[in-house]
This record gives sequence, C-alpha cells and structure tokens, in this order.
Amino acid sequence: MTDKIERVLEQYVRPEILRHHGNVEVISFEGGTLEIALTGQCSGCASAKFTVEYVVEKEIKKYVPEVDNIVLINRVSHDILDFARKVLNKEESI
Repeated sequence: MTDKIERVLEQYVRPEILRHHGNVEVISFEGGTLEIALTGQCSGCASAKFTVEYVVEKEIKKYVPEVDNIVLINRVSHDILDFARKVLNKEESI
C-alpha cells in the first residue's frame, strides 16, 4: 500500500509542494491512517494544515481510497537543525 501512496505523492502531490521548496514524507500507514511529515520550507509552515487538507488529502483520497485519515506529524527539519547548530557554534550568522 505504501508503494501506491508513494506513486500518488510523486505524481500529483510533490510537484505542487516542491514549488514551495518543500516535500512530503510518509511516516507510516496503518489501519487506514496515513502519517506524514512536511519537510523543507513546508516544515513548520503556518499553512501546513491547509497544504495537507487541500493538496495531500485531496489527491491521496482520490487515488487511494484505503486511506481514511491523514495525520500531519510536526517535526523540525534536518536543514533547520543543521542551521541552528551552525549558528550556535558561530559558524554562521543570522
């Protein structure tokens, strides 16, 4: 099932999210619930909830009816953590 979800993400969802310098990552799929994380510029974005509702959920449910619920897992992206480490180590300024 995850392969089917990944194909839909690749074909219909990622092109839209990539235009905003972000991406979507599948965390898990179990019992009809798909857990995802937005990465890149979309991670932690104020509009993330709307991106999930109007872009991700719309396309996934259209092509993968086995998905009943989509849950956005908020986490800090690796890029932001790396940048924070550099700032704290005075390797980069804000």
